[in-house]
Amino acid sequence: MDQGQEREREVEMARYKEAKCRLCRREGIKLFLKGERCYSPKCPIERKGAVPPGQHGQKRRRRMSDYGHQLREKQKVKRLYGVLERQFRSYFKKASKTKEGTGKVLLQVLESRIDNVVFRLGFVPSRSTARQLVSHGFVLVDGNKKVNIASQQLNPGQTISLTSGGLNLDYVKKSLAEKERKIPDWLTRKAAVGKMIRLPEREEIETDIDESLIVEYYSR
Repeated sequence: MDQGQEREREVEMARYKEAKCRLCRREGIKLFLKGERCYSPKCPIERKGAVPPGQHGQKRRRRMSDYGHQLREKQKVKRLYGVLERQFRSYFKKASKTKEGTGKVLLQVLESRIDNVVFRLGFVPSRSTARQLVSHGFVLVDGNKKVNIASQQLNPGQTISLTSGGLNLDYVKKSLAEKERKIPDWLTRKAAVGKMIRLPEREEIETDIDESLIVEYYSR
């Protein structure tokens, strides 16, 4: 795939709004793109397992090359966090310059995005909803700084809260009232105020991700 085709594919994926459950089935894991449905028995992954979309599902799948596995893993993680290629590549370059494992740091950078933290804290049912909440100016950092850039990175010690307008949104009220959502140990939340205590450890991030494949992809 040349750069022009890849750019067109990125634009297409940026506008992909329908059949989000198909994306989860295509990648083989829950991407939490449809909010409450992802936590219910209606989720196709719960009902059918990770069977690829299309007639006959897995029966039509051919044996994938090493490159195919690497590309598939990269696409999966990009879709999971809602990041496009240019920004994802930038995150990888940033992670590769650190002394720690590139794959682990890459995931920590993704997890530290403000939209992801808003989602992890249980303010909203999905990352896509979290991005909307941030872009509409409903999120505050450290009590008084309004943020509207979903990709902004948070640092340990910073707090997250919502404006009065954000707290009055029905889907926010419903999410905050849910008791089944588990908040990761690297975050803490009291009422409607959350705090990033530290960076997440690798075992606290999705286990269905093989970050080594992504490292291999960009190291070709």
